[in-house]
Amino acid sequence: MAYADSLLADGERIVLRERQHWLEPVVDGRYAILLLIGAVILAILHLDPGGTIGGLLGYLALLMAIVGLAWLALVIAGWYNEAYMVTNRRVIKLSGLLNKHAADSSLEKINDAELDQSLLGRVLGYGDLDILTAAETEVDKFKMLHNAVEFKIQMLNQKHQLEFEGMRPPVGPPLRSNAGSQGQGSGTPAYTATGDVAPMSAPGPAAMTPTAPPPPAPAPAAPAARTMTPAEVTQTLNNLADLRDRGALTPEEYEAKKADLLGRL
Repeated sequence: MAYADSLLADGERIVLRERQHWLEPVVDGRYAILLLIGAVILAILHLDPGGTIGGLLGYLALLMAIVGLAWLALVIAGWYNEAYMVTNRRVIKLSGLLNKHAADSSLEKINDAELDQSLLGRVLGYGDLDILTAAETEVDKFKMLHNAVEFKIQMLNQKHQLEFEGMRPPVGPPLRSNAGSQGQGSGTPAYTATGDVAPMSAPGPAAMTPTAPPPPAPAPAAPAARTMTPAEVTQTLNNLADLRDRGALTPEEYEAKKADLLGRL
């Protein structure tokens, strides 16, 4: 669906795309189906000997058939245009035939998901999926979702992957040795920025003369706390609250980090 792809942010990709089970439009369109069945029965009962339908009941049967077909077509079109997607950042529910409605839940906010499957749902491969936040409140209910078990697994896997990437330390620049100070007179080969070994020169007389050790370098000053935007502070507080709810942080540690973050605004 091109409209669903247009909702993705930079670096976001769809991991799994599903829709409701094919049995769902049958359930939602049951009255339209009954209307069609009634039109057929009425037409059969009022056939004249010539094989044509006449009279007022014949026109009623035709009207019932038209209304039933139009109703069922709208139900099927709405089912076809409703999509449920798991990306590497969120869960998206997209609905609407002409007027589109998109609702999403960030993976960081999702704490768990409850899956309910009847016996028929297990046989046909559908279920009702309730997405819960850290406060155990329901965010959305995906009714009669096709392949609901795989949808839940992929959602939790992507949540774990997102949390793991957020905990990894940033990768710094590669370490480079100074060819002028370490490569000469120390007996240790110097490495250039490309990783090649710089040629070593023979130690001269000055290198063999004992000298006084250099004075210790002054301790580096502690870096100043980085100023953060309100959006960054809010996101970090949400992550800390999630860790506190899981027991990874004590309430005292959470309050201390919260005060530090608020001081960076």
